[in-house]
Amino acid sequence: MIDGREDRVVARPRARGMRRGAYLLPSLFTMGNMVFGFYAIICGLGGYYRRGSLFILLAAALDSVDGRIARMTGTESEFGKEYDSLADVITFGAAPGMLAYLWGLRALNEDAWLISVFYMVCTATRLARFNVQTRVVDSRWFVGLPSPWAALTICALLSFAPEYKTYPADVQVVMQVVMAVALLLIGALMVSTFRYNSFKKLDLRKRWSYRAFVPFAAILLVFLFIPRAILLAITLLYTFSGPAGAAVARLRPRRGPRLDDTSSPLEGAP
Repeated sequence: MIDGREDRVVARPRARGMRRGAYLLPSLFTMGNMVFGFYAIICGLGGYYRRGSLFILLAAALDSVDGRIARMTGTESEFGKEYDSLADVITFGAAPGMLAYLWGLRALNEDAWLISVFYMVCTATRLARFNVQTRVVDSRWFVGLPSPWAALTICALLSFAPEYKTYPADVQVVMQVVMAVALLLIGALMVSTFRYNSFKKLDLRKRWSYRAFVPFAAILLVFLFIPRAILLAITLLYTFSGPAGAAVARLRPRRGPRLDDTSSPLEGAP
């Protein structure tokens, strides 16, 4: 009996230690997200915009994992939710805006930093709206462009044409204006109410319409002829899928509501 009690006494601290480790694991991925975002800014200060974009891409990969790990281990908490959002403001708000500013916006106008600030503020607003949305009805949709996708779109633009100073002066101005418009537009899409597919209930086994293969064929052609533009093609397709879906829905003839339709596009996304 004494041996059995000793085993239980030893097992309890070990179980508590494993539980604490499970709570720490998602936070470690969130910390990695922050570190990569901050290092992306360091890369931008050194003029390595493509490298900085790569680290934001790696941070997006970590961001897609931490929440799943928390759900798998049953360690979801309000602390983790807020901690993840704070990390995302740095990685997907401040870092892309800073990279774009250092890349060429500062040469466009002395007040161009306000454009990057606008993008960062939209990211923070997007994340704050997600945190206060308590009604989650239809997980198939995000409301507004998710901040990781917004950051990846900016990074794709930076990666596609990082050495803009090698072009003639008039082309440089055009590229700078395109980047400024992209920051403003993508920032606005983040705080919009357009619905974006979350792919959480994507069923690869069902039969697909031939129209679904049109964007995939376009991406494949871009990859074959311009491999460096593959990320840009994917991010732009997703970024504009929200407004395009809303336009198609408006053009379709309206039908009466179904009795079994209880879905609602109220869920946000970080």
